[in-house]
Amino acid sequence: MDRRAFIQRLPKAELHLHLEGSLEPAMMLDLAGRNGVELPYADIAEVRAAYEFSSLQDFLDLYYAGMGALRTAADFFTLADACFRRVGADNVTHLECFVDPQAHLGRGVRFADLMQGLNQAVHEAAGRGLEVSLILCFLRHLSEREAFKALEQAEPHHRDFIGVGLDSSELGHPPRKFRNVFAAARSLGFRLTAHAGEEGPAEYVWEALDVLGVERIDHGNRALEDDALVARLRRDQVPLTLCPLSNLKLRVVPDLRAHPLKRMLDLGLLATVNSDDPAYFGGYVNENLGAVAAALELSEAELSAVAANSFKAAFRGPDGPLR
Repeated sequence: MDRRAFIQRLPKAELHLHLEGSLEPAMMLDLAGRNGVELPYADIAEVRAAYEFSSLQDFLDLYYAGMGALRTAADFFTLADACFRRVGADNVTHLECFVDPQAHLGRGVRFADLMQGLNQAVHEAAGRGLEVSLILCFLRHLSEREAFKALEQAEPHHRDFIGVGLDSSELGHPPRKFRNVFAAARSLGFRLTAHAGEEGPAEYVWEALDVLGVERIDHGNRALEDDALVARLRRDQVPLTLCPLSNLKLRVVPDLRAHPLKRMLDLGLLATVNSDDPAYFGGYVNENLGAVAAALELSEAELSAVAANSFKAAFRGPDGPLR
């Protein structure tokens, strides 16, 4: 089969993409120059040289440095518009996009400016046939008190977010650290998801489900280490938003032939494929699907199942909530 053409034809939902992770080196340097922001990189070559990650934290150091170039509503529109256009080019019709307000508010960015830029890009994407829903992520390396502050600052913009998530450094920051703010978010009507089981243990997946009450697990690779957890995920059809190229780049797997996607499908889990931070890890959803399909020799039926899973796992479709 012509795998690339088949993947392109498949309608897809993208459920695990960090907006700030779509910041390409050229745009990073351009915005930094426009805003008078000094970065630790002189040119694109130096930025690219920093892409050799040995861990999640190595990546996060670059990730947070790069987003320092984002300052104004126009900057956030520029970033989001470019991201949404690229997502749509992969025949993605529905995107649920993570945003990290805390990383911007701490630099003096106003929430209103962030949302002005993002909402303009969301509106324009809808005109091109791409439905975009935003998910407000809490940074897990910060305190729960700071997460509550972000939730409070987001209050005027609650209707602009479909849900809340939990991202950033996983090790040493178990989901239970955020039980109260997730309970508060649930009471406000937000859908709930959390990164768990990427570098952290299977126990973090249990906590995300039972302590935070999430409906979806972002990553979840290490869930396969716990048979009882696998049975739970299969029984409840809890979606897993896998990110193969991210896993490879961050050394979660030694190579894509060891990626857990096929095993998860064989076990009856609701596994999806997504791009995570495409500017840093090597591509958007079609590149992720193509690379993992080649490594695992996935059939057209399996690829179609993954695409169908992405819509089953979505929080919202064109006519309202899917789950």
